[in-house]
Amino acid sequence: MPQNEYMERFQKQHGRRLDYEERKRKREAREGHNASFKAQNLRGLRAKQYAEKRHKEKIAMKKQIRAKEEKNVKSSDAAEPSKEALPQYLLDRSNTNNAKALSSAIKNKRNEKAAKFSVPLPKVRGISEEEMFSVVKTGKKTAKKGWKRMITKPTFVGPDFTRRPVKYERFIRPMGLRYKKANVTHPELGVTVQLPIISVKKNPQQPLYTQLGVLTKGTVIEVNISELGLVTAGGKVAWGRYAQVTNNPENDGCLNAVLLV
Repeated sequence: MPQNEYMERFQKQHGRRLDYEERKRKREAREGHNASFKAQNLRGLRAKQYAEKRHKEKIAMKKQIRAKEEKNVKSSDAAEPSKEALPQYLLDRSNTNNAKALSSAIKNKRNEKAAKFSVPLPKVRGISEEEMFSVVKTGKKTAKKGWKRMITKPTFVGPDFTRRPVKYERFIRPMGLRYKKANVTHPELGVTVQLPIISVKKNPQQPLYTQLGVLTKGTVIEVNISELGLVTAGGKVAWGRYAQVTNNPENDGCLNAVLLV
């Protein structure tokens, strides 16, 4: 017997009280009253914590109820041809079987839909703002406020991008860390081509990084694939496609990506 399990040891040696089951039933019956009393009388932080706990319990309970209801849905299947002759009024009846509401076909469709929007790197490491930005304190006013930030990661800016006046520029994107092209690999063809970047579609870290065009591992970019000569289902030449960055550009000095086919 492990240490400190004296209650289990006592139960094995001497058994339980004769009225144990009745006391347990009454205790469980009182739980609703106790929950109601706490919900009405708790105040402040304890009330918030208790409400959150009850909310989670109710969600779990509803999920269990829904799962049981879906499991025991009655569905009418086509009756197997019986060997014995049936009377006229029983011919149009079908046998009812208990079956799950979600059929395998629906599950397969869901899996196909999930696979359609899957990316090569579903999870990426989070990057803190201290790592992403460095504080710039130059000039009298900026040194006092300290609101300017220099982006320490590679970025992409459009061809017709112009910087704001220095006085009003909050985020500085260094020229030496800007990328215009990416080494894109086509997973089915097995070829790697250097293609120009059109835009940054989604940075998984923050929406702010997407607006700034920051290129980190896992970022989804749009590239110009007209050089590959790929054709759409309608017969037109495909122009822009999405690709996901698969390396750390600040470490490698180049941008590697996989085309999302």
